[in-house]
Amino acid sequence: MPHTDVNFVKALGWANEKHKEDYRKGTDIPYFSHLMSVCALVMENGGNAEECIAALLHDVVEDNPNVEREDVAKEFGERVAEIVIGLSDASAKTGEEKPSWKARKEKYLEHLRNCDDASIILVSNADKLHNARSILIDLTDPEIGEKVWDRFSATRKQSLWYYKNLLDIYKEKSPAVRLVRELNEVVDRLQN
Repeated sequence: MPHTDVNFVKALGWANEKHKEDYRKGTDIPYFSHLMSVCALVMENGGNAEECIAALLHDVVEDNPNVEREDVAKEFGERVAEIVIGLSDASAKTGEEKPSWKARKEKYLEHLRNCDDASIILVSNADKLHNARSILIDLTDPEIGEKVWDRFSATRKQSLWYYKNLLDIYKEKSPAVRLVRELNEVVDRLQN
């Protein structure tokens, strides 16, 4: 059981420490809440301990310039590190700028199209579902509404393009039919 795995408990603390000063874009919601939500979705859809740990750590290399793939491998094993790197569209190196949003997303979509690793697909699907759910919640909030799109580097149209492309990939590859179905419903609502 993932939640009783010693490394899983360690990963909770590690993820919290690495993201302790991070918040969801444009909100005062601690970023750690997203990591726990993605992990819960993975766990609820049959994820094993390594997949659940990777869900907790899925943004640690991408968003933290002081954390490398090797750090994840040393702390949680090679398999967790493989999944985490497979979920990253770029890493945050000190003093370096990430490529443009469009370039990163096109590269990530291509990576997923060619990916045969069900663990990467599962965690990616859970991550994108939680992100899309969060956007939908704020979009339907009378105080936020359409302003939700202002939080992101991409426009509403670009974001929807990305989610539709992800959905096509998950429909073909995701081991979690429930996640795909819910993401499809959320994306449909975001388009209207």
